[in-house]
Amino acid sequence: MATRLCSLLVAFVALAIFAGQPAWSGGDDKPHDGKVVKAGDGKLTMTFKDDKKPHTHDVAKDAKITLDEKNAKLEDLKEGYHAHVWMDKKHVVTKIEAHSKAKK
Repeated sequence: MATRLCSLLVAFVALAIFAGQPAWSGGDDKPHDGKVVKAGDGKLTMTFKDDKKPHTHDVAKDAKITLDEKNAKLEDLKEGYHAHVWMDKKHVVTKIEAHSKAKK
């Protein structure tokens, strides 16, 4: 009886881990494109390509931020810079790839 119960418990835990994995993987895999309006103090305000209304999002403390393919700080991002932004399911920014000049 204990063996069956233990086996059932292991199977249940494995199923829970397997089924819950997409929920733990974070948010979007594709970036949102737009232009920086303001950046600093743990927040990023930008306009997105499809919506010209500014949106403000929290930026994770461990967000990976690059500017012109070099490591940067949030405060290094200036108004008008183009940015690719990744967010988690709670719309917290987890990664920013910004460019100070338009790519040709």
